[in-house]
Amino acid sequence: MIKSISKIDLSPKPGKAYWVNCHREWREEIIYFMMVDRFHDSNKRHSMNFDIRHAGFGNEEQLQKPFGGTIKGITDNIDYIKNLGCTAIWLSPVFENNPGSYHGYAIQNYMDVDKRWGTKEELEQLVDKAHGLDIRVFLDIVLHHSGDNWSYPFDYDYFYAGGQRFPLGGWRQKDRPLPVELADPEMYNRKGQIRNFDAYPETQEGDFFTLKTFRNDGSPASESLLDILVKIHCYWIRETDVDGFRLDAVKHMKGNDISRFCSNIREYAYTLGKRNFFLFGEIIGNDEMGNPYIGPKMLPKDRNVYYGLDSILDHPLHSVLAEVIKGNSSPNRLIQRYSDLQKNALSRGEYGEFLVTYIDDHDQVGMDFKHRFGHNAAPEQIVAGVGFLICALGAPCIYYGTEQGFEGNGMDDRYIREGMFDPDDKETNVLNQDSWIFKRISVLAHLRQKEAILKFGRMYFRETSKNGLDFQFPDCEECLLAFSRILHQGEILVVYNSSPKDTKEEYIAVDTNINEEGILMECLYGNKKNIKIEKNTDKEADRLFIKVKLKPMEFLMFKNNSFKF
Repeated sequence: MIKSISKIDLSPKPGKAYWVNCHREWREEIIYFMMVDRFHDSNKRHSMNFDIRHAGFGNEEQLQKPFGGTIKGITDNIDYIKNLGCTAIWLSPVFENNPGSYHGYAIQNYMDVDKRWGTKEELEQLVDKAHGLDIRVFLDIVLHHSGDNWSYPFDYDYFYAGGQRFPLGGWRQKDRPLPVELADPEMYNRKGQIRNFDAYPETQEGDFFTLKTFRNDGSPASESLLDILVKIHCYWIRETDVDGFRLDAVKHMKGNDISRFCSNIREYAYTLGKRNFFLFGEIIGNDEMGNPYIGPKMLPKDRNVYYGLDSILDHPLHSVLAEVIKGNSSPNRLIQRYSDLQKNALSRGEYGEFLVTYIDDHDQVGMDFKHRFGHNAAPEQIVAGVGFLICALGAPCIYYGTEQGFEGNGMDDRYIREGMFDPDDKETNVLNQDSWIFKRISVLAHLRQKEAILKFGRMYFRETSKNGLDFQFPDCEECLLAFSRILHQGEILVVYNSSPKDTKEEYIAVDTNINEEGILMECLYGNKKNIKIEKNTDKEADRLFIKVKLKPMEFLMFKNNSFKF
């Protein structure tokens, strides 16, 4: 194991053929995010038989400590992810963590994989097997803070106090953190725990609870720290051939630091022939908060252009979409979300309107009561929620277990981090590819892989009408929600009935420039009833529409067809 960055060799690994497959842009990916500790252990198991959904495993005590999942368990079951229709895997952090930590975000050794989850060689084997299946692998990385690797004086809790720096009391272990360059008090802010996560500069300078924030004040020490972090993560690209990083807690760092890190990582990946190394980040807040971190930036130090993140997670969409799909919120909020996305896209890079979208996640920052999307959701609503992500703008991300209907809920994060296997039973798992939710999501994901319109098309919400004359955007909670993706002369129309109890029959507007009266709209997904495009000029010239009838929580997709009656 390497203990100092001075020992790192970043020349291409002898005999290694780096995966330079770049036939997909990042916006084409369907990402599967898993917590390594919770997905699967190294035992050979068989899937439990259940028709629709499973609650996942783990009682209150089990869920607050390591569960037993391993990298080998992912490798052995990667076909499950492939068959679901996902094209990329996002792994929770795999580097050696503080004892007792299961989630990966409390790193004490950046130079090795945590032995509880596996080895560097097993990580490399996972990446190689994924590449053989045309699947990319993204690592979750933490640049803002380290684990709880040292204490303040007398091991007291210190809290942020106007930017005051405090002494470092002592290191918790003699031989950690690693690399040894991080065992330097000047590498850390030492300003105590954050009290207000929305107050600047406190939220950037303070500690995440007991996790210790790295130096980020523009000092020579902070510049050296960033160089160390760049070299560490280049090393992992060199060793394992991973295809991207998801950056944790980005809003707690400075935009210039993120841009410099991303540019250096991207440049190194280029030297290995990896041209599409994907860098995306977590920012909890509004759209404007993400702008300093995405796209080209001119850094003052050398007046050169550095390129930051390719994308960020679409946090504002998260809760809005869930409530609209469940019929608890008006689609107006969802329509406004996409309007805001369009307006803000000009402040981002080339693919500014394409973010990484999700409806379920592992920590739900800002929510007092944690719950998965599947909590109080019918199976049809789960499929519709994931289906919306798959069909709408953005690179959809599926949180592990959603495809089996997991419905965890509780007062802290552990309750939404269920196991896909039972640690007390060495024989079975819930990787059931025959469950109804899995199969429906798989059909939708494979449709997205096939249809260029769903990956690259423009997106328009569609007006609806109850009489074929008066069209407007839906403004009530339980309604027909419809949108189109349009690419060149092709249109795919997505329609969902958000009512959990009422069948709805309405008219849905379609594009008047690429469709004609009498053209057949083919049903790509759902009841398979093809529908003819109609025209009504009594009130508004050139209005084209189809008439649809949807059962409660039904999700349908239609595509324009050149055949005309």
